[in-house]
Amino acid sequence: MVFPSIPFAVFFPIVLAISWALMARPIAWKPFMLAASYVFYAAAGPTFCLLLAGVTLANQLAAVLISRAEGERRRRILVGSAVALDLFVLGVFKYYSFFVGQLASTLGHLGLGAPLPLLTIALPVGVSFFTFQAISYVVDVGRRVTEPASMLDFAVYLSFFPHLIAGPIVRAREFLPQLASPRDPNRVAVGSGVSLIALGLIKKVIIADYLARVLVDPVFAVPQAYSGPDILLAAYGYTAEIYCDFSGYTDMAIGLALLLGYVFPQNFRSPYRATGFRDFWRRWHMTLSRFLRDFLFIPLGGSRGGRLATYRNLMITMLLAGLWHGAAWTFVLWGAFHGAGLVAEHALKGRIRAPAWVKWLVTFHLIVFSWILFRASSLTIAGVFLSRLFAPGPATLWSPAVLAAIAVVIILQLLPFEPLQWIQARMEGMRPVLLGVGLAVVILFVGATVPSEGVPPFIYFRF
Repeated sequence: MVFPSIPFAVFFPIVLAISWALMARPIAWKPFMLAASYVFYAAAGPTFCLLLAGVTLANQLAAVLISRAEGERRRRILVGSAVALDLFVLGVFKYYSFFVGQLASTLGHLGLGAPLPLLTIALPVGVSFFTFQAISYVVDVGRRVTEPASMLDFAVYLSFFPHLIAGPIVRAREFLPQLASPRDPNRVAVGSGVSLIALGLIKKVIIADYLARVLVDPVFAVPQAYSGPDILLAAYGYTAEIYCDFSGYTDMAIGLALLLGYVFPQNFRSPYRATGFRDFWRRWHMTLSRFLRDFLFIPLGGSRGGRLATYRNLMITMLLAGLWHGAAWTFVLWGAFHGAGLVAEHALKGRIRAPAWVKWLVTFHLIVFSWILFRASSLTIAGVFLSRLFAPGPATLWSPAVLAAIAVVIILQLLPFEPLQWIQARMEGMRPVLLGVGLAVVILFVGATVPSEGVPPFIYFRF
């Protein structure tokens, strides 16, 4: 069920009204929200609910056993077993076909070809996100920074529909304490919630989907059919598209959660304003960045083992970050590129002095290049796309609307203030009726731009 869709437009107002009526009584609100979240997830595939329930039960059992374990060694074994189970689930559903296919290809090249069991396994929507949240829960219980929640609280946390499909990755210690006390409908941040939902709709439908439809998808499908100017514009176009698509989803997720009385962590902070790779990952998909830092980079040793060990840990972290995004060599190469950028930045720290605008310009175009690897459907397509960057020819796709959409996305992030915070501050004091009317106007305006085939799924639904 996509947020900007008619089914969700029916689903959410009903859930919101009942949620506000039950907020003061958690004993009724929690079972209701759990049921509503499973109904939401069942729209993507009813059988996926069995997987979500299984992951919930297994990790809750693990958390209870970990909390009761006597001795550090036994606790670590239990944590490791729970994490291994979550990664096994992720591996089977997301990477089985990829690795079996690669193994079969390698054996074939070596003359050792043999029939391998290649199964068609449907990728459950959101599996990358809820398995990561389950991992963060059991690890934090093992580290004794979080107490095991009740079965109901943990089930609500893992399935809460605003973040279930594509994040942000909300840590248990951020969400579970909010479940401990009743929400007050009179204290709900309606202005911020409505402004985020409206902004997310505009980003997704008006900018991201438009750029995908008229520029990005056609060029990346057959890059050999286009000349250098169109190829270059498509690279900038995808840079704008993926930001608006993913941050638009996040804005809506955070806004929906706010209307339900819950606060999610920020996930984007003007990423195209970054002046280096490290700065970029402090601004882009921030909840994934801190997950990788706390549950992968630091456990690997972080920067404690000297320069070479730090470089190794950075590369491993980013290679796995690339693989997390998808079972394809393009994603692995994308992760390797970012890992190399972080390593180079670390190695050259303090040795190169340049104005801030030069650092920004170089960083921005390196990020644009990396998105080509991310978007290409294969290494072959990526190679063709890059080879056509300097091919002479007409600029057939350059239109005022396309140029304006790309420019707005980039320029707004370079402003000396955060436009989103400014909008939220202005809307927080408005009356709910006016906010409702304003949101209705935005929905009608956005709906008028939706093509006949409907709103495409968010890019991060695939991950």
